[in-house]
Amino acid sequence: MSDFEIRTLGTGEHRAASNLFRETVHFPPSDDAEWVYAARYYQPGGAIGAFDPELIGTARFFDAELTVPGGTRLPMVGVTSVGVRADRTRRGVLRALMTTQLADFAARGVVFANLLASEAGIYSRFGYGLATRYRTYSVDRRRGRLRPDAPVGGELELLDLDRALEVCPGVYDGLEHRPGMMSRPEVLWRLYEMQLRRHASPVKAVVHHGPGGPDGFATYSVGGALVHPWTKTLEVADLFAGSATAFAGLWRFLLGIDLVDRVVADSRPLDDPIELLLADHRSGNVDRIGDEHWIRLVDVPAALAGRTYGHADPVVVEVADPLLPGNSGAYLVGPDGAGRTDRPAGLRLDVTTLAMVYLGTWRPSALAAAGRIEVRDPAAPEAADLLFGTRVAAWSGSHF
Repeated sequence: MSDFEIRTLGTGEHRAASNLFRETVHFPPSDDAEWVYAARYYQPGGAIGAFDPELIGTARFFDAELTVPGGTRLPMVGVTSVGVRADRTRRGVLRALMTTQLADFAARGVVFANLLASEAGIYSRFGYGLATRYRTYSVDRRRGRLRPDAPVGGELELLDLDRALEVCPGVYDGLEHRPGMMSRPEVLWRLYEMQLRRHASPVKAVVHHGPGGPDGFATYSVGGALVHPWTKTLEVADLFAGSATAFAGLWRFLLGIDLVDRVVADSRPLDDPIELLLADHRSGNVDRIGDEHWIRLVDVPAALAGRTYGHADPVVVEVADPLLPGNSGAYLVGPDGAGRTDRPAGLRLDVTTLAMVYLGTWRPSALAAAGRIEVRDPAAPEAADLLFGTRVAAWSGSHF
């Protein structure tokens, strides 16, 4: 294996790192117009590179917060733009980048690292577990109408993209976040600005105003098929609502836009209630269910102490974390909280599996049945299901 150096990148090296990453996912380099926006997506000091002696690999992060069960927001980093040059893969470069990042995150007091995986099998070896999932939902607009008893109220305001980029961040910040949602720092909104401005069709936003002010928004675009341009599909990029009335109002607006055949909403929560609002539920369809965010518990004690739990008998969970061994050990998890213990374990699992359980997406009993959790106490899986379960499905809705 070749020797290489891992170090933090300077601002002047960000574009080369961006181009290297884009090459690894088979995208062309950013042109000058795109780089104006892409450059602002780099948090100062957040990118690292592997050099041998030229740049052969890169990864970066930005600071944010993750909402956990109970509503607390804890420090997280979003990990992105991870790539290794094609002629230097399988030589330990990726492992060096990821473990260097993890050590830095732990030293900085980060509780979670969060990423979207290009391939499902890559990041579990570094302690990342699939923690949120999404579904893509489409509606035949010609048949898709809301039930007459669907909530009604508030006012809607249509915005162009420039105005939307001014208004939507504040609306998003003011909403109650479900488990798995994250804050959207300025660097993330700059990424969205780049993506929305380069979209082939004009992007618009609609904001719902409730009694207390803006309480929801959706961004969308309408495009035609290449062969039959008169066949139009409305694509929903973002849809966030702080109330049932706002949710119904936004969908009522989208389904009421003329000269549209289909409305497609990508990356929706698994428990999104849109089909329950439709007068004809067969006018809608779940096109896809996929994995969304993978999280890494960087500080297991802080993560377990930071969320609330359901009502069940306490369970002792023994965690193994070979990359950050300070996390390893037994934790007593119960309705009153979680903390270290010297009591014998009822369940044994690695930190990757703990990440899958943490936000409530996967039931411990199901993971035990799949052989991913070792059961020492036969009563522990059912109790853990109740403790880690959540009222709503974990979901982020943010991509980076």
